[in-house]
Amino acid sequence: MKLFNPLVLTSLLLGSLASAHDYTRGDLHIEHPWSRELPEVAPSLAAYFTLENLGSSDDQLLGASSPIAGRVELHEHVHVEGRMKMQAVSQVAVPASGRVEFRPMTYHVMLFDLKQHPKSDEVFPLTLHFARAGDVAIEVTVQKEAPSRSQNHAH
Repeated sequence: MKLFNPLVLTSLLLGSLASAHDYTRGDLHIEHPWSRELPEVAPSLAAYFTLENLGSSDDQLLGASSPIAGRVELHEHVHVEGRMKMQAVSQVAVPASGRVEFRPMTYHVMLFDLKQHPKSDEVFPLTLHFARAGDVAIEVTVQKEAPSRSQNHAH
């Protein structure tokens, strides 16, 4: 019986963990859903990820839901009269052959009326509701810090 090389085995395990954190439904690919750990007193939580539409038809993210929140909304940051302002949006277009990044100071999913406050290295469920792709259940990993741009796009 042959034994696996420890470096090969470690590489295989890490590779499977990295790909397990991406999700695909039809032409949609969802990369690295994450959230920042916040104190127990925080009234809300934000979730971030990248949506990639590999198909030839546009789609729209219509909303989201999670059992850890009483209310979930899609939000974006905009400049209004020289100030940054967060506002709810009813949908986010995901163009054919395009990418939409949900990250701090851009689009994000806001979770309100939290029923629990996940800690670093924990995950929580989030279901994204798309016009074409339907509902896509993902798990959001809670992190102490935002991932670096290279971590977020490592493939």
